[in-house]
Amino acid sequence: MSKRLSQIWQNIRESFSIQESVNTAIEGSQAVLEAAKTLQEQGASLAVLKPVLQNSSSLLDVLCSPMAQVIGAGLPFVPMGIALLKATRDITKQNLSLEDCVLIVSQAAYLESTNDILKKYQINWDAKVDAKAVSKQLEKINDLELDYDSASQVINCFHKSQLAEAFNQVLLTKLTAVQAHTSQLLVDCIARNTHRYILKAWIEAGDVVNNILRPSFGDWQQEQNRFQSIDEYLKDYIANKPLEKVFDESFIFQDIYVPLNAKTVDKNGNINEQADSFSLEVWARKILLNPDNLDKVMFIQGGPGRGKSVFCRMFADFVRQHLYPLWIPILIRLRDVDTFESRLENTLESELKLGFIQDNKKWLTNPNTRFLFILDGFDELHIEARNNVNLEAFIKQVAGFQKECKDYQEMGHRVIITGRAMALQGISYLPPNLERVEIVAMDRQLQQQWFNKWEAVQINKGKSAAFKKFLDSYKCPDEVKKLAQEPLLLYLLAAMYRDGKLEIDKLEQASDDLTAKIIIYQEALTWVLTKQRSERDGTNLNIEFTQQKPEDLKRILTEAAVCVVQSGGEFASMSMLKARLQEDEIAKAFIEKAKQKLGDEALKTALAAFYIRPADKQEGGVEFFHKSFSEFLFAERLKLRLKAWTQYYDTEEGRQPIISDAPMNWEIYDLLGYGGLTREIVDYLMGLLIESQDFPWVELFKRLDKFYSKWCEGKFIDSAEETLAQKKLRQLQNYGITGLGQRQVDVYAGLNVMILLLELHRYAQGRDDLKTEVIFYPSGQPQANTLTNQLLCIINYSDGLEPKNFISIVGQFLSGADLSGANLSRANLIRANLSRAYLSDADLSRANLSRAYLSRANLSRANLSRANLSRAYLIRTNLSGADLSGADLIRTNLSGADLSGADLSGANLNDANFSGANLIRADLSGADLSDANLSRADLSRANLSGADLSGADLSGAYLSDANLSRADLSRANLSGADLSGADLSSEIGGDMRWDENTKW
Repeated sequence: MSKRLSQIWQNIRESFSIQESVNTAIEGSQAVLEAAKTLQEQGASLAVLKPVLQNSSSLLDVLCSPMAQVIGAGLPFVPMGIALLKATRDITKQNLSLEDCVLIVSQAAYLESTNDILKKYQINWDAKVDAKAVSKQLEKINDLELDYDSASQVINCFHKSQLAEAFNQVLLTKLTAVQAHTSQLLVDCIARNTHRYILKAWIEAGDVVNNILRPSFGDWQQEQNRFQSIDEYLKDYIANKPLEKVFDESFIFQDIYVPLNAKTVDKNGNINEQADSFSLEVWARKILLNPDNLDKVMFIQGGPGRGKSVFCRMFADFVRQHLYPLWIPILIRLRDVDTFESRLENTLESELKLGFIQDNKKWLTNPNTRFLFILDGFDELHIEARNNVNLEAFIKQVAGFQKECKDYQEMGHRVIITGRAMALQGISYLPPNLERVEIVAMDRQLQQQWFNKWEAVQINKGKSAAFKKFLDSYKCPDEVKKLAQEPLLLYLLAAMYRDGKLEIDKLEQASDDLTAKIIIYQEALTWVLTKQRSERDGTNLNIEFTQQKPEDLKRILTEAAVCVVQSGGEFASMSMLKARLQEDEIAKAFIEKAKQKLGDEALKTALAAFYIRPADKQEGGVEFFHKSFSEFLFAERLKLRLKAWTQYYDTEEGRQPIISDAPMNWEIYDLLGYGGLTREIVDYLMGLLIESQDFPWVELFKRLDKFYSKWCEGKFIDSAEETLAQKKLRQLQNYGITGLGQRQVDVYAGLNVMILLLELHRYAQGRDDLKTEVIFYPSGQPQANTLTNQLLCIINYSDGLEPKNFISIVGQFLSGADLSGANLSRANLIRANLSRAYLSDADLSRANLSRAYLSRANLSRANLSRANLSRAYLIRTNLSGADLSGADLIRTNLSGADLSGADLSGANLNDANFSGANLIRADLSGADLSDANLSRADLSRANLSGADLSGADLSGAYLSDANLSRADLSRANLSGADLSGADLSSEIGGDMRWDENTKW
């Protein structure tokens, strides 16, 4: 049976033999405050509690007092509630009802929670508040009815209860007058925070409530321990992230961090360049606090050095400070995840060794805790080698988990995931519930904010101002100004300028962004190798050690980069590094010499001095402070070996390579048999090679092409003796790198060499002195009247290990490839970047090229019959004479494409974009062109008989002498079109649009 709250309070008053009428809410408020203060100083007694019951209608009357009075004193409301419970039971000699207990405890807990949340904010709480408005809301509370079920709801999940809604209205009325724009947020935090104080009250009330409440004392204690565990995690891990030092500087990230800007990214991965940028933090907050888009994954992408990881740590701490316990931030570096399960929640449970998760099967369905999972660095997930879970599967897991959080009321968690957009290449289908944004370069305003913070932490203020002046001057190259818009490079430039180590002359000679970036990293490397340091980890790093042999230190650093990259781009074991250095006589000698000064930890000490730190997840492991350093140094290491492979000496038999084929083949497997090369590593490598004067491009091409041909024939894997792949596999396993097999090692080595050859080919085709000597045919040199199958076999070999393996590794590097005469029938090239590729006469029948980038590619006379080209990018692509019969071209962008003489009969061209395309003499008979954009397209002499052109845009199109017999032109836009000489017999009209410029 339900009772009014005022009736419950009256019953308690009567148990104290108090019959006097209740005074105003303001007097009641003072009574509660005075009683709480006395209770704090003297302890509980009837004399303290009686004035509360005599002069108030509820404990919430305290909200009629000025908030400064309530918050400033830090009064103990939960002890007052417990005292009331115990005193009532002692006086009546009876157990209290559930409703009695809940009414008192919930009010006391709510007031305690109010104190807890509001004391964190520096707000002027003395603003005048309309006490009458608050009193009216309190009167409404007194009329509320509470029964067993509603009381149980308060115990299980206070913030969803009827009482919470009523209490919130009282507090909202008060806070809106003081802090209007955040009052609702504060009230929501207070309501959610109340549960922990209700728990505290049940535990401390002891036997007063034991006989009337379920669950048991043990369950309450366990849940309270979980809240304490959450507090410890937030304090020890999240709160410390902004306080970590920037590299080896004396200041912390919080000192120089500035908010980032972003732009939206559409479902096709295109950035909305025309739109204004917006604050990334504000965008994330809005989505987080908007319950209407709970199904959306916040998907943040950005290039290297754009500040993704720093944003994660800063935003996690913002949530801790301002949105907890509404949201509990959980920050996870994906590079640290060792085990990937089939479901995201299982992965989280196995990886998060936290007290509030362990042995708690309901941690994701507890309505009193709601998590924000910040997953940083999806591009650092090398999970192909772990439980056969690839990046595409992982992102689908994340999207599926977020959808479950929307569908199941008990969950309601949110996910932010960050990483480099380049890592998405090769993923055929991204889930539709990704709310994607791209971090954009710092604008002048953000850059100025950064400089203000930078100057504040510098001892020499003049240096900071001078560097800013240099960046703004005409002497500073545009490439450097552009790179200085990226947080990481801006820091490196400013720090090197401060230390007098920035070679301005070199930067002024930079011809493009990549060259300038390489110069900056090279200068940064020299800077850290020669920088004087006093003490690090209690060890004296004297000038002799840090400056005597920087080239030897560089050897160690580049080998460390190999270890880190081959270990997954995350961290590497010290044992792996030591083992690899044993093969380098110079490095061995250097370490032995260092041991004499620094002892057995010489190597670790040397690494600690140069932007390398101990790995969090691995004892005796190392990782670079930023992924870009390891990628650049790995490219440096590759450059040295590539150059070594081109060195020859003269003999009586002719020129011979200094490094013969056998050792070179092993070095290829050793350096490249670990996984796929990233776009960043390849770009750095090509930039470093181009920088080398008189580099022997032809010699390198010939040696790599010879290896590639033998690899395609299986020469390195089909052997009864120990294979190079097996040797590399054993080496990786000795280093603790698991999940690979001999075939994976073999595939990676071969495909990585293919990537290098593709890059050499693309570079050479831009140079007159190389274009005829460096021509790479991935499928083998085309033969007259014969299709080559080599590439198709490689694709099938690669995909046999894992579907879409080839395209995920090589797809982004196929731009400009010469695939002429290749048989790629049924090949899966979805999302491949084949822009400017040469595919004339290639057989791509039934190939899956959905969403592939084929802009400006040469596909003349290619067989694309029944191929899936839906949503592909074929802008200005040469498809003259190509067979596209029966192909799927739904929503494909063919603007400006050359389709002259192409066979498009029976093709599905629904909603395709043909604006400005050349379709002279094309066969479009029976094609579905409904709603297609054919504005300004040249369709003169094209065969469109029986084609469906309903709703198509043919404005300004050239249809002279075209065959439009039996074509459906209903709702077609023919304004300004040229139809002179066209065969319009038996056309299906109706609602056609034309104007005075239309020619018939």
